[in-house]
Amino acid sequence: MSTATAIDWVTANQRYLNAALDVTKQRLVGKGNEARLRAAEQALAAARVAMPALPALEQLRIIFGLTEFETELLLFCAAVELDSSVAALCTAAQGDPQRYRPTIGLALAVLPAAHWSAVTPTAPLRHWRLIEVAEGEPLATAPLRIDERVLHYLLGVATLDRRLQPLVRLLEPAAALPASHRQLVERIATLWEEQPAPPPVQICGSDSFSRQAIAAATGERLGRVVYLLRAEDVPAGPAEQELLARLWEREAALSGALALIAVDDGETSRAWLGWLERVQGMVLLASADPLPSGDRLIVRFDVPQPDRTEQRSLWQQILGERGLALNGQLEPLLEQFTLNANAIRAAGLAVSTDQAADWWGACRAQARLRLDGLAQRIETVVSWDDLVLPDEHIATLRQMVAHVRQRDRVYEQWGFGLRGERGLGISALFAGPSGTGKTLAAEVLANELRLDLYRIDLSAVVSKYIGETEKNLRRIFDAAEGGGAILLFDEADALFGRRSEVRDSHDRYANLEVSYLLQRMEAYRGLAILTTNMKQAIDAAFLRRIRFIVNFPFPDAAQRRRIWQRVFPPATPLAELDWARLAQLNLAGGNIRGIALNAAFLAADAGESVTMRHLLSAAHSEYAKLDKPLTETELRGWGGLTHG
Repeated sequence: MSTATAIDWVTANQRYLNAALDVTKQRLVGKGNEARLRAAEQALAAARVAMPALPALEQLRIIFGLTEFETELLLFCAAVELDSSVAALCTAAQGDPQRYRPTIGLALAVLPAAHWSAVTPTAPLRHWRLIEVAEGEPLATAPLRIDERVLHYLLGVATLDRRLQPLVRLLEPAAALPASHRQLVERIATLWEEQPAPPPVQICGSDSFSRQAIAAATGERLGRVVYLLRAEDVPAGPAEQELLARLWEREAALSGALALIAVDDGETSRAWLGWLERVQGMVLLASADPLPSGDRLIVRFDVPQPDRTEQRSLWQQILGERGLALNGQLEPLLEQFTLNANAIRAAGLAVSTDQAADWWGACRAQARLRLDGLAQRIETVVSWDDLVLPDEHIATLRQMVAHVRQRDRVYEQWGFGLRGERGLGISALFAGPSGTGKTLAAEVLANELRLDLYRIDLSAVVSKYIGETEKNLRRIFDAAEGGGAILLFDEADALFGRRSEVRDSHDRYANLEVSYLLQRMEAYRGLAILTTNMKQAIDAAFLRRIRFIVNFPFPDAAQRRRIWQRVFPPATPLAELDWARLAQLNLAGGNIRGIALNAAFLAADAGESVTMRHLLSAAHSEYAKLDKPLTETELRGWGGLTHG
């Protein structure tokens, strides 16, 4: 229907409704009014002929299968809301100034083709909540009221039921979809078009935006609007669920709306499942994992990950002519980032230049949005010069950089990735005592690769509840895939202790957790690093599946001297420091950094440069924290300096 036709329909529908209301009014006047009633009926017939399409009242009658009397009764209830003189006539007919609304008794007396069954709970008027019956009175004399949403519909006003408004949100179709997602939209639409009773459809995939975009596109393909209902907002009580089901089914019938139930990863309530078993019609479910189906048949579709060609096309569709300015800069972005249409558009809005570094940073910012709430992002500013390790260890770390940088060439162009994803993930184990530089090395790698680094405390991820650890890990890996962030799993011993014989169900599920993490690490497109203080506690079978293993040794005197010489920023004012004596302190790099920082504060507070005296005082504090004394060997040559 064109805009002009729609406007003409609204005007004609208003004339038709006014004519219909006048017929009801003349019937209510009663005997002696036959001439006016015939004139009103003739005016109604003329208004009906002038309609460019069915009037709203006729549409309601057809949609809900109303009888002639049920249609007249609904119009009677509407007349009271729209014409004050009708309310006065109701008052006069019932002999009570407080009774200005129609009742079933009054309707049976004045309306044609009357039948009592019209107001039974299972009849359309009450089943679909088209009218409301006041409680606390006999049914024959209980006041009747038209539902507000239905009244607006009769007037030709498109609005959402006020009881649904706080629960649902209209989904707008995305600007662009990958080809594989458009194919999925077509499969869902075709399924529903071919089924007389369309079953619910689940859209399963890790990216919530893509799930919603597919749902919105499915509605657009079918000529319907889509409203999102969060699973957590579905009421738990049976009566509330029944009311919500009827209201939604009525809305779907009136406006052609589709419902998308969004089930979040952490959703534990099953109220949405009870509601799904009550509601009929086209319903979509969106979740990361497969959902229970209860007693309903649910057809599941998995959302495919867009391939490189689809990603390139998506960028070109969204950026348009601006994308041409990127020239060869787009390929590195496609190699590193897998962004949905919304993230690509946001990145484009955030960048005002065509500089490669700006686009890279914008993509990093978009990719981290999903991961920031699941892990701790570490800002990285350190470089290779800050890392003090044996040369062979540095060489291994540089090999890791090469594997990350060249994975696209080796896996895609050279064909190493054609045999499946297993074993393609770049994994590493950093083993060594606390403070020996494991986290620092991860920071150096992230800074060198210009990638985000996220630290995940495995002791917090592991759950005592069966299956929850895998869900926690899955959320982290799924969120990280979009940007290939470096994942640093701290305290690997919490999950990867030496596996022994399976003695009970807990041992068996612990092994499943280990297997799941190995599987995700082997398929992850980025770099995943595990840290441990006790490599000897890690199962050898697990170690064989790690690509890189770096043992971080406790630094010797020469290495400690190098750490001391590099630990102070260039702007720090230093007195003449004795590096050899500082290297006598038998500490790891993390403790050395702690002493240097504490000494800097002591010197700043005294208004002095950092001296050996400040460092000795800070060393005493650090050793006290470690619950160990400074030995004579460590203090040899410090002269007359005292703790202070």
